[in-house]
Amino acid sequence: MQVSIRELKVHLSRYVRLARTGEVIEVTAHRRPVARVIGVPSSRSSVVPSSAQGSALQALIARGGAQWGGGKPQGARLTLAAGGTALSRIVLEERG
Repeated sequence: MQVSIRELKVHLSRYVRLARTGEVIEVTAHRRPVARVIGVPSSRSSVVPSSAQGSALQALIARGGAQWGGGKPQGARLTLAAGGTALSRIVLEERG
């Protein structure tokens, strides 16, 4: 949802209430986004990582669809097959 700075100042309580429910409020100046108002999740275990601010991940966390405990995310456990051409060799070949 986009709202002008003037509208935000006049109805701040209403927009803070919307942000608490998970709505992301984009603040505009001269019709250009300049800031976002995003609610803080209620539980300490779902603190939003600073690198995800404004992202879809933050919106998902704010809606309660995901949680983040503050640690490094666990990715897929990938194992690479032995063999193949080394990346350094591929780069050198591409350079000519």
